[in-house]
Amino acid sequence: MRGVMIQGTASNVGKSLLTTALCRLFAEKGYGAAPFKAQNMSNRTIQTEDGKEMSVAQAQQAEAAGLTPSVCMNPIVLKPSGDHRTEVIFMGDTISTINGSDYQKSWHNEAKQTIQSALKQLEKQFDFIFLEGAGSPVEMNLKARDLANMAAAEMADVPVILTADIDRGGAFASIVGTLALLGQGERQRVKGLIINKFHGDVTSFASGSEWLEAYTGVPVLGVIPHIEHNLLEEDSLSTQEVPADNEVEKEATYEKLARHVEKHLDSRKLLNIMLGETHAH
Repeated sequence: MRGVMIQGTASNVGKSLLTTALCRLFAEKGYGAAPFKAQNMSNRTIQTEDGKEMSVAQAQQAEAAGLTPSVCMNPIVLKPSGDHRTEVIFMGDTISTINGSDYQKSWHNEAKQTIQSALKQLEKQFDFIFLEGAGSPVEMNLKARDLANMAAAEMADVPVILTADIDRGGAFASIVGTLALLGQGERQRVKGLIINKFHGDVTSFASGSEWLEAYTGVPVLGVIPHIEHNLLEEDSLSTQEVPADNEVEKEATYEKLARHVEKHLDSRKLLNIMLGETHAH
């Protein structure tokens, strides 16, 4: 499969925003570009045209790419409710409500098959799939059964770009620590780094990029300045209010994000990585 996965060193580093921008950017370049998130834990869902349920983030990414949202783009949604109960939604339909801890035990194999099936359907239709991870790929207590990060990258067989939020501090440690905790095969899949939510003059981070590249052997593809936007974030860390569903406003936001990311990201290098034409040194 051709595409790339945007993973983050933590929740709320801007994975959804970057994926949205990339979907718009590559659709504008004439590619069939589709978003994908294997599994979401979110209460922020939308109804698709055919009455199915999926995360608002992937619906927005589909719109950014000029597509009608489809549950193939977000095959699994876990909706937390009271009393540690979770509603399990596969391909847009509720299949069970369970105790949160039972999900990994009871549904892991079915979940994996559902994700593989959705990826196959997208692969037939699109040139590039832009996958988005969930939280961090190295939560060691969960990693063995985590289907949303490296397992999804392996199923799709795509390279990974690791993103860190520099606004919170600790970006160097979070990148180096994440890479250190990945398995050897997983680590080799990481082909680029993105520094997100930068405040100030991005050229002032040049020495930071040089250090990261020298220490990790992975190229820094971009330093993206912080940008205000009104897209709905699904993340549990986000405290954002639900914005008005204004199509014109949303289109303007997709365009703004695409231009912002395009200006600060080496999209030619990213395209080469997606086509398998370059490797981390």
